[in-house]
Formats: sequence, structure tokens, C-alpha cells
Amino acid sequence: MKKSAQVVAARHVLWLGWKLVILLSLSLCLLALFRLHSPPNYYSSSSSTSPHLDVLRRRGAGSRFAGTPKLAFLFLARRNLPLDFLWGSFFENADAANFSIYIHSEPGFVFDATTTRSRFFYGRQLRNSIQVGWGESSMIEAERLLFAAALEDPANQRLVLLSDSCVPLYNFSYIYSYLMASSRSFVDSFLDAKEGRYNPQMFPVIPKERWRKGSQWIALVRKHAEVVVDDEVVFPAFKKFCKRRPPVDASKGKLNTKLQKQHNCIPDEHFVQTLLSLNELDTELERRTVTYTSWNQSATKMDTKGWHPVTFDYANASPRQIQGIKKINHVYYETEFRTEWCRANLSSVPCFLFARKFSRGAAMRLLSEGVVGRFDASSLLDSTP
Repeated sequence: MKKSAQVVAARHVLWLGWKLVILLSLSLCLLALFRLHSPPNYYSSSSSTSPHLDVLRRRGAGSRFAGTPKLAFLFLARRNLPLDFLWGSFFENADAANFSIYIHSEPGFVFDATTTRSRFFYGRQLRNSIQVGWGESSMIEAERLLFAAALEDPANQRLVLLSDSCVPLYNFSYIYSYLMASSRSFVDSFLDAKEGRYNPQMFPVIPKERWRKGSQWIALVRKHAEVVVDDEVVFPAFKKFCKRRPPVDASKGKLNTKLQKQHNCIPDEHFVQTLLSLNELDTELERRTVTYTSWNQSATKMDTKGWHPVTFDYANASPRQIQGIKKINHVYYETEFRTEWCRANLSSVPCFLFARKFSRGAAMRLLSEGVVGRFDASSLLDSTP
């Protein structure tokens, strides 16, 4: 009897052991399934995916900054800044303690007395700039480099991204007060339900319901700029799956037909908007841009129903037209049936602080007519860099 009891006890222990193994296996399977379907961690602290973003970790503790906050102007330029004379006048009327300037230009280009009319841009180029292609992920990387450089200075509490054809519509004091008064970022962001730019291969990193579109010209609070710079999950997905469709080339025959079926994804019109939505930050945004663009719809044999920004020249940069832009107080988003009334810190304000695309002649007119500041346009008739 004693031996039989020992056998029964041994079998019982063995059975309990098997139950534990089975339960542990099931728990591991459930954990794996949970991690597979959970959203990725967008605040990963691992090293950067890009060798050009080594500056990411060398930033000041912006959240603990207690001095005079700065507004960082981030210029995304092809090479030089053709409207530097206008911006020079703009910054002349500003307190140097209230702003900083960063320029992403082509690699090797230096801003000095031989290449720019304004002392404010001397040496403000990034030394780790990259070659940028329109409609390519390199545009996003250049933007991230600008934000990363600005974040190294803890005083930079608001950061605005501008093109080399942008002009200010107000003086520095007004723009500074407008952006500093709001605790929100200004990011044009809306549901992209029509154009089919979303690539299903982005799932599950980017679910379709989080796919957003908008203007690349954004103004961010420091917290949101850190999200843009620190991302190591969404940008690789964009780099791999968000690509511009190649132009129509009839000489390629059947290959051209195949190429035109690709998703026509323009990375810089989707990245920041989608990233912030994935991070549940939609409610912390004024979902509009502060940079005005006039769009002209064209339809040609080679470019069907393409939207292109209108370039303002001397003739159509009249005070009346500029005042018309300044009076805009809302934006309507057709895909969401949403009207965005322009507010800053709960107060009604004009929608736009900047505008693009302006020619050199149009910028000269703005200055000579006092839109930005008092200026003698004849000084530009001399030889320029």
C-alpha cells in the first residue's frame, strides 16, 4: 500500500508539472499575440536609424527651461536664401534674445558675406546637411535634422519650418507673441480618404485610420518636435513604402502602365501628421498651417489634375492681396466636413503668419510698401551675392 501511494503521488506531481508547462506555454503565446497587435512604442530610446541624426541625444532639457523662450526659424533651402534681404529687415526689428536661425542647404554650402545679404544668416547652415530630392524621404530627414539642431538649445520653445520662398506677413513682435501664446502646435492635418496614397504594406506600423495628410510647413511646440526627432519606427516605414510615383513616360510602354499603378505617396505631406496622430496628439494641435499657399489646379497631358502652388510676382503682391490673405479667419477641410476656425490660446486670430511662394520682385514690393518694415528697394539694384 505504501509503494502504491508513492506511485500515485509521483504521478500527481508529474501531472501538475505538465499542467504548469502547458499554462506557461499558453501564457507565452498570448503575450506574443498581444505584442504583435499592440501599437509600437514611439518613444524608443535605442540608437537612431540615421547616421545624420547623431545630434538627437545632445539636446538640452527643454521642459526645465526657465529663461526667455526663443522662436526658432528653420529654413529648408535648395541652396541660398533668395529672399534674405526681406528676412534681414524682419530680424533687424527683433530682440536677438528671442529668436534663433537654422538653415538646411545643400551639403557644403556656407552662408557668409559672399553668399547672403544678411548678417543674420552667417554660419547658420547645418554642417550635417544631406542631398534632398523633392517627393522623397530625404525631405523628411532634412526636416528632422533642422528640428534636432534646434532642440540642442533648450531656449528654443517654439520651432517653425519655412521654405526658401516664404515671407512673413507681420513684424517679428506679432509673430512671436502669436506662437508663444499658444500651448499647441500648428499642424495642417486631415484624413486622407480620396487619393489612395496609403500603402497597405505600412500596416501594422501605420494603421489606415491613422493616415493623415497636410502641409509640410508646420510650427511645433518643443514637446512635439521631440516626438518628430526621436521617432525610430514610423520614418523607416515611410522610407520603405511611401514613394512618389514616377512621371509618365510613354516610351516605357507596358512598364509605364505598371509604374502608374503604384501608390503616389509624397512623404513630406504625410509624415508629421501621421506620426503625431499615432502618438495620440491630435487633441494637442491647432490642425491648420500658419503658412499660406495659393494653389492652382492644372490639367495637362503629362500631369492630370495636378495641384501646384502659385508663385507671387511683383504684380500680384499688392497690399490689397496681402490684406486679403491676412483677413482669412477659417479653413474648410472637405474630407472631414470640418471648418477650422483660427484660434491661438482660445482667441480668434488671422490664420496665416507667413506666405509662399514669393519671387524676389514680390518680396521687394512687400518691403518697399512697408508690409514687413521700412525699406529702400533701390539698395537691391547693386550687385548681389
